[in-house]
Amino acid sequence: MEPITTTEELRDLCERLRKFEYVTVDTEFMRDSTYWPQLCLVQLASPEPSDNGAAVDPLAEGIDLAPLFELMQDEAVVKVFHAARQDIEIFVHLSGKVPHPVFDTQVAAMVLGYGDQVGYETLVNKVARKNIDKSMRFTDWSRRPLSTKQISYALSDVTHLRVIYEAFHERLEANGRAVWLFEEMERLTDPSIYSIEPADAWKRLKTRSNSPKFLAVTRALGEWRENEAQRKNLPRNRVLRDDTLLDIAARQPMTDKDLDKTRGVGRNFGSSKPGQAIIEAIKAALDSPQDQWPKPKERIELPAGIGPTVELLKVLLKLCAEEKGVAQRLVASSDDLQNIAADDNADVPAMRGWRRELFGQYALRLKHGQLGLKLKDGEVVFVELDK
Repeated sequence: MEPITTTEELRDLCERLRKFEYVTVDTEFMRDSTYWPQLCLVQLASPEPSDNGAAVDPLAEGIDLAPLFELMQDEAVVKVFHAARQDIEIFVHLSGKVPHPVFDTQVAAMVLGYGDQVGYETLVNKVARKNIDKSMRFTDWSRRPLSTKQISYALSDVTHLRVIYEAFHERLEANGRAVWLFEEMERLTDPSIYSIEPADAWKRLKTRSNSPKFLAVTRALGEWRENEAQRKNLPRNRVLRDDTLLDIAARQPMTDKDLDKTRGVGRNFGSSKPGQAIIEAIKAALDSPQDQWPKPKERIELPAGIGPTVELLKVLLKLCAEEKGVAQRLVASSDDLQNIAADDNADVPAMRGWRRELFGQYALRLKHGQLGLKLKDGEVVFVELDK
């Protein structure tokens, strides 16, 4: 069981796979010590039951992954993943394009009532009726040569996946929820969510102040760190830890000595090249026009006494989700419920499309006393009320 190591072999494989309606895909990668994920193995399988799958070695000398990227872009072939986001991120980084069309069995499982973010192993047990050998789970996929056991373990991720896909595809078509999944897949394959703009990196941080001055410095430091992490191919926290960055943004040191007083930086850090770059970033942020500083997030003041309404909506959401066999998290978030409680016209996903049909319309009826909830034989049920 040898992996594919040449461009010619890869081209032949991809040409064969492009003849099918779908192909199952998985990747093995390492990211412990790098900013960009290091792709170490790609597994592919066709719908044919006799196909044991193929492993592609992207680390093989001289291999060109262009045929693989072309397959990922073939609109006639559905690419089936489980928990696809990180796999897609890798393909976007390497090829600049988002695979399309995509079917994510983890999201499909949420649509079909298997719960939130159900794991692959669980689906293999429940749907494919198989058990997964866990012994290779924490293997170092970057080391060569790969053993037969490693490759066999990796290929099981795509051979079991086709059983899950076919079962889910059939059920989605039968219960009319294929369009639900399509909407989620269009969001998952939106190129904007894989765009990494250093100038926006600060938005990932949990800031402790809404001061425009603090936010301006945080933005500058976040952008510097993101550029450094990308340039050096290091994890962000290897360049500067989040808590240290926020501490510096709060203190805004202007000299080497002041920067050296920051908890979490080494001795004489202020005089180092990174230290000087940080000080320059702070000065540039403070010198920039104040009307260009980030605006604090407006706090939405919820109406007094809204808490009980939100709690009722939580019960309603659980009831609707269980009745329809869909994961609550996919229907509405806690923020959605607060916004709906405060505003009938809240611009939230739960009030649009299939989510409104499943939950949103009932949420409004509950708010306006047209629908009630009661316990009957130990279960919560709907009660139609006089309008």
